[in-house]
Amino acid sequence: MAQLETPPVAAAPVGNDHREALEQRRRDRFARVEPRGRRVFTARERAEMFVDAGSFVEMTPLRKAGATGSGVVTGWGTLEGRPVVVASHDAAVASGAIGAVMAESIMRAQRLAIDKGYPIVYINDSGGAQINDGIFALHGCGGIFALNVEAQGRIPQLSLILGPCAGAAAYSPALTDWTIMVKDQGQMFLTGPDIVKAATGEVVSAEDIGGSALHTATSGVAHLEVDSEEEAFAAARLLLGFVPAHVGAPAVLQPSRPADAVAVEELPGLVPDKSSVVFDMQRLLDGVLDAGPRLELMPTHGTSILTLFGRLEGRPVGVVANQPASRGGILDSKSSVKAARFVDFCGRFGIPVLTFVDVPGFLPGTVEEGRGVITHGAKLLKAYIETKAPKLTVIVRKAYGGAYIAMGARSLGADFTWAWSGSEIAVMGPGGAVTLLHKRALRDAEDPIALRDDLAAEYRENVARPYLAAEAGIVDDVILPEETRGRMADALRMLTHDHHADARG
Repeated sequence: MAQLETPPVAAAPVGNDHREALEQRRRDRFARVEPRGRRVFTARERAEMFVDAGSFVEMTPLRKAGATGSGVVTGWGTLEGRPVVVASHDAAVASGAIGAVMAESIMRAQRLAIDKGYPIVYINDSGGAQINDGIFALHGCGGIFALNVEAQGRIPQLSLILGPCAGAAAYSPALTDWTIMVKDQGQMFLTGPDIVKAATGEVVSAEDIGGSALHTATSGVAHLEVDSEEEAFAAARLLLGFVPAHVGAPAVLQPSRPADAVAVEELPGLVPDKSSVVFDMQRLLDGVLDAGPRLELMPTHGTSILTLFGRLEGRPVGVVANQPASRGGILDSKSSVKAARFVDFCGRFGIPVLTFVDVPGFLPGTVEEGRGVITHGAKLLKAYIETKAPKLTVIVRKAYGGAYIAMGARSLGADFTWAWSGSEIAVMGPGGAVTLLHKRALRDAEDPIALRDDLAAEYRENVARPYLAAEAGIVDDVILPEETRGRMADALRMLTHDHHADARG
């Protein structure tokens, strides 16, 4: 990114000029910058736009690095009255490149957030490490990364990519919890197009190697794509509204709201009897969760599984759900890593995990095996096992093989599990099972199709029906679809020691 022209440095104030000089220096922090022909808000404006109006307090606003500013605006404010720390890159100073002084300023903000237990939001617009600062810039970047990791066990961290985020600057967002990118404006890459061309001969654009479409749909490096800076701020505010201020802090409760009335009426007939017929899991969630805002993360990556925040009786919950409308809800490498990351985050901050299961298994084949689906599937197992937040699981149609286990099974520590009356739980689907178990009989049968259908029906009754799991105590109960919200709400009240949820409504 080309270096932008910076405002001239005011001369040292003399006599009665102190107040005028100080005001001029502060006005310089609001100077507009318009790179690439588009209007862009300044670092200070971005910080003020994100927090509650009039609440932003800047830390060390006059800190300088040589003849320029520090390259970052740091401070704190509130979101609906809750404190939050902000570090906003200043693209008007050396293209927002990270130098020693800038790194020190960011680390001070990180230290404040960690020690006081406040969320921190990084507003990224940086060309990478300052070349002229050499080892001092790299040392500062390493310090930022170290505090990113320390913060993971203490506070929520969000990264907003509102411009280039190149080289060393790209590692910090990768160490935060969630990354939001502005379409056609934010990019993340380790090496820019010029260096790529020099090293490999490949001609690419910044969007090709680091655009929001690449990172939210393909790589999974970022987790939400939005159309504007204002949308990025709104999404970050919404996300933090579901998350406590720090590990161990109380949940952010709101008044209970009934589920969507029309969706509730649709629940009993929503899921088709035939396991291969698709339906939209989002509609099922409409009939269970509180009506009102939800936030889906990674909606275009690993689309066979949903990961989103919502509320149940006013309490924030994390939802993991197979999406039959996308590849039948199957688990693969991408969806496993996506779900594992989400479950891990919820576990760290005590957010209950609600899992809705309709999974045919893990995706078979050489491609997935080559991608390491075994390792990635194991990450999902590990996330559920390690998560100490309340875990509630309901099997809404089918749950086959290792994917049944991976989707929050009782054996991984689920507090309560239920199955809808028409669901199936088995090592594999009835069709595949009878093909393996009765290969010779099917081969010799006069009507193999009819025999297979009969054997499959027998398998469902004797092996796959959910009542067997309930009788064994592996599933707590077999329930009707319309009972799901009430069962989950009752369980959450007990698990969270919250006996006043009805009063919130």
